[in-house]
Amino acid sequence: MSGRQNDLDNLMRELGVDAPRTSDIHPEQDPGGSSTGLSDIDADFDSDSPDAQRVPTMFRRNEADPAPPDLTGSGLGEAIERTAHQIDSAEDRIRPMDAVEEFWRPEENASSESEDLSEALLRDAVVAPDILETAKRVQAQSPGRGLPEILLEMGMDQNGIQRTVARHSGLTFESVNPGLISRELVDRISCEFCQQNGCLPLREEGNRIVVGTIRPDDVFVLDQVKTMLGVVAVKHVLITPADVITAVETLSADSHMDYDVQEILADVEEDDVEVIENKNQDEEDDAQSSPVVRYVNHLIQTAVKEGASDIHIEPSEKALKIRLRIDGVLYEMMNPPRKMLASITSRLKIMAHLDIAERRLPQDGRIRVTVMGRQLDLRVSTIPTPHGEKTVMRVLDNRSIRVALDDLGFTEDTLAAWRRQIDRPHGVILVTGPTGSGKTTTLYASLQQMDTTRLNVSTVEDPVEYQLNGITQIQTHERINLTFAASLRALLRQDPDIVMVGEIRDHETATIAIQAALTGHLVLSTLHTNDAPSSITRLINIGIEPFLVSGAVNGVLAQRLVRRICDQCRTEIEMSPEAHHVLANHDLDCTTLWSGQGCPHCRESGYSGRLGIYEMLEIGDSLRDSIAASPSVTEFRNLCCAEGMRTLRDDALLKMAEGRTTLQEVLRVTDGG
Repeated sequence: MSGRQNDLDNLMRELGVDAPRTSDIHPEQDPGGSSTGLSDIDADFDSDSPDAQRVPTMFRRNEADPAPPDLTGSGLGEAIERTAHQIDSAEDRIRPMDAVEEFWRPEENASSESEDLSEALLRDAVVAPDILETAKRVQAQSPGRGLPEILLEMGMDQNGIQRTVARHSGLTFESVNPGLISRELVDRISCEFCQQNGCLPLREEGNRIVVGTIRPDDVFVLDQVKTMLGVVAVKHVLITPADVITAVETLSADSHMDYDVQEILADVEEDDVEVIENKNQDEEDDAQSSPVVRYVNHLIQTAVKEGASDIHIEPSEKALKIRLRIDGVLYEMMNPPRKMLASITSRLKIMAHLDIAERRLPQDGRIRVTVMGRQLDLRVSTIPTPHGEKTVMRVLDNRSIRVALDDLGFTEDTLAAWRRQIDRPHGVILVTGPTGSGKTTTLYASLQQMDTTRLNVSTVEDPVEYQLNGITQIQTHERINLTFAASLRALLRQDPDIVMVGEIRDHETATIAIQAALTGHLVLSTLHTNDAPSSITRLINIGIEPFLVSGAVNGVLAQRLVRRICDQCRTEIEMSPEAHHVLANHDLDCTTLWSGQGCPHCRESGYSGRLGIYEMLEIGDSLRDSIAASPSVTEFRNLCCAEGMRTLRDDALLKMAEGRTTLQEVLRVTDGG
């Protein structure tokens, strides 16, 4: 009996409850060998004594129960005198919950969890009162869903909400650094389990494992994690869903399967099958294990690892060349045997659901794949050439649009001007630049800054490159006459607040966009012009009346992308006479220039990543009067510069002076005219 008692005492101490003294429950036997009776203990026990207060409720004993009633009915109707054995109040009665009262006691007059959490969210200024009321209404119609989950789905700040929920639940909130997560712990429970259940084993602390979850009441998930890790205790912390996704993607990317290219090419024979028809499951399994399929998988995987935006498969008369566009520049990466061209092209057509028998006409398709734990879309385009079909694939990674405006490379004044434009209630805002200059990323980042819970945001695109939550996206189809103009006309009957048009290509689309802006809608769109002032003259040349352009257009943002100097090999260099001349012409005082020497991290190029350079044109009253007079491009550009517009080259030179890019990149990307 003493062993069990010791176990119980230890358990109570771990739970923070003082265990009773052994003498209070099992008194020592007297020298004569006879034990003290319970009646003696009850007689000597004073419930008001300090020792009694140390004894938990489960061990306290009341006075002896009164005698049972007389079943013969004697004494009915007579008054009963109160005795010491009678229970004075309801508090003295023993209830089933008395045994756990010392472990947990509900607060009196405590309100519900959602009400307490609501007050905490408002006190911390995490959500606005109207957003909170909307979330409560949704919660009332969604049984089983918590308020934090609904707020997160509405796009509220994840860190702020989870921090408040953690404090309200008595937990610790942690921001996760993927580089510090224990890879061994994650492998033991798998990345798939973490992603499905919204949890991460973070690290070891003594005999415990620190486990982060996205919900404070994930007790069953914690039990599963303990079982899978084989540990007795875990420390529960709260993390954000975004941290789980980022960590899983990072860890999955590090555990991808590497292909032995030489082994693959050794299996390629002259008579490899060019057309694969999946007639049954066995043939499909054979196709998945063929060397051509493995080589295509290796090609896509390499492009994702290198951060390529495009894959070019280019045939010549006697060779086959594969190039990847990395940071805006094409690098030759592979030279497979020329005989593999037809097999590689057929495999890509099968994946994109294209006609593999048609080799005389261009074809376009789309491939959705999972590479290194990340879901990607590949836009496939094939064209016939004299030496075979050339294939180009655009890699669309959703992680590239999960970028805040602050991280795009805006200077402070340009970012403030752009925010003023997208916060306006109506008008046309244009983003200009060549293909691949980052226009879509800028527009998507701007849309994600808007309050989609209170605004109806819709887009018309060709194609829909990325899926955005809370935004209605329309894909145009020229073959069925669903053009930009037709889609925009239909969209204006859907009560929109903000409309994004993928591109203004013709007079009809431009007219509808201008009319939508003049009738109280905010319209964002793109144009293919070299600079911001040229966009105004382009609209006039399309056929829009100058007075309509001056009244509808609020601002134009021209942009390019320049390569960023690699942080791993960045060194200071001497300023050349050419650099002195360029800086002097632009009135820049800079004494130090930087360059990348080349290292394995940047493929010996000296550059790693890209940043934007911008030309922000805000249309003021004086410029509106000038637009109404239909000026030429040169005249209007001079007027804009006189009004304080910073050109693309000026912005690029500022970033060069800050040591973020090089003079060679500035001269390569920008026009000095």
